[in-house]
Parts: sequence; structure tokens; C-alpha cells
Amino acid sequence: LPACWDSQLFIKDLHFDGVPIRIYLPREPSASQRRGVVFIHGGCGIFGSISKELKEKIICRYIARKSDSVVVSTYGVDPARIIVCGDSAGGTFTATVCQVLGGRTDIPKIRAQVLIYPFLQALNFNLPSHQKNAAVGFLSRERTVHFILKYLNKDSSLKEPILASSHVPENINLKYRKWINPDLIPDVFKLGYKPPLPALFLPQVHEEVPELFEPWISPLLAEDAAICGLPDTCIVTCEHDVLRDEGLLYKKRLEDNNIHVTWHHVEKGFH
Repeated sequence: LPACWDSQLFIKDLHFDGVPIRIYLPREPSASQRRGVVFIHGGCGIFGSISKELKEKIICRYIARKSDSVVVSTYGVDPARIIVCGDSAGGTFTATVCQVLGGRTDIPKIRAQVLIYPFLQALNFNLPSHQKNAAVGFLSRERTVHFILKYLNKDSSLKEPILASSHVPENINLKYRKWINPDLIPDVFKLGYKPPLPALFLPQVHEEVPELFEPWISPLLAEDAAICGLPDTCIVTCEHDVLRDEGLLYKKRLEDNNIHVTWHHVEKGFH
């Protein structure tokens, strides 16, 4: 869809280094450089575009109007006040971008990241929120893994063993249990939770999906050196969302590394 007219915003489509983007620029002149917001939309990396109705009419326009920010563009933006924001898989990409850029000294540091119900790990699909919201639409537990496999161009037959955690060898489980563990989730979010039986490790499945353990797919698995360089963070979680606990675990990781985190939990919200 073409960019729509807005009385308060200039909206136009451009390309940044070949990537199609849409700019939302407040019409009201500013006496100084505005903050900039780079918004990365969700869709599991395989759905959606810059012209998605929800993002076009609600999120990006709202951010631009209410925060007097230029959304996406670098036009008239203060380089010391750039925020990266994303929802769902866009939250994954946001977390990854901030981890990669956190160690750079040749560019201004990202001021903040906003993660809206992000996908952050592909190690364990049996956390309390996975059990509680396994069949909740739009994003069920099975669809989550199905979309990941589609994004990575992997065979869909791998879905069931990954759901059972059969892709994770014991040494990896032991390495990351300090960061991905139901014991780290507050008790209020574990009502009715039943720990799963130990999974049978299948080496052939593990060999098919080594990407699942990389920080660009699972930012929650990044080493402390990458986490320590992160900017101020806002995390939004929803009660009726399979990804809820990933946001909670990432919140704890960041706080353990002295990163300032603002957390918003929507009790009646869903993905």
C-alpha cells in the first residue's frame, strides 16, 4: 500500500542501502534535532512489510506524533538519541542489532532499545508461558517453531523434536541453564506449570539446526560481554503470549549486568 496522508506527519517511502523503508516525519518544525526511532516490524522474518496496516496506522504514526520523533529516517535526527524498536521477530532483530553495535566505537551508541513481546531463544519451548499459551492464537507454540524453520529454510519435519528439546545436547543445556531456566521466572507466572520429562537428544536434529544457538536467532544466549554493552531497555510482555517468559528472562539477564530496564506487562494482552 502507498504511504497515506497525515495532517501531522510527512510520510514517504525511500530505500536505505537497498532496504525499503517508510519515514514518518513530524510536520511541525523543530528548534533542535529530534530523536530518531528505527522500527523493525514483526512477522517471523517471513511476513509483512513497511505497509502493514497495523504498523502504518497505529504504531509508527503514534510514536512519531507522541514522542515528536522521526521514525526510521536520519533526517534532522540527533545521533546521540537514536532508539531501535521492534515487535515479535522485530524485537529479535532489535536485540541482535543492539548487541552487535554495543561494542562499536566508530559510531554513536544506540540510546535505547524497545522490545515488544520479542522472540529471544530457540533452546527451550517448554517454559511456563509455552505451556500456558500453547494453543493461544495468533502465535501458538507449534506455529512459533514452524515459522522459525520456514525463516531458516529448514524441513518442517524438525518441528516436533525441536518442540521436545531433542535438538539440545546436554552440554549446551548445562551451559545455558543459568540464563534459560523456569526457576528464574517469578512464581506468579508459573501457576499450573509442570516441568517436562527429560528429552531424548537426537544428534541428527542438532546437526540440522546449529543456527538456533546463535545470538542472531537467540539473543538470550549472547555472552555477557555483548550484554554489558547494551543501552537502556524497555521490554513489553503479554500474559497470553508463548513468548512472555523470554522477555522475563532477558529482563533478568540485563538487570544482572546492570543495564537499566523498564518493564511493561499487559495482563490481558496477547501476541
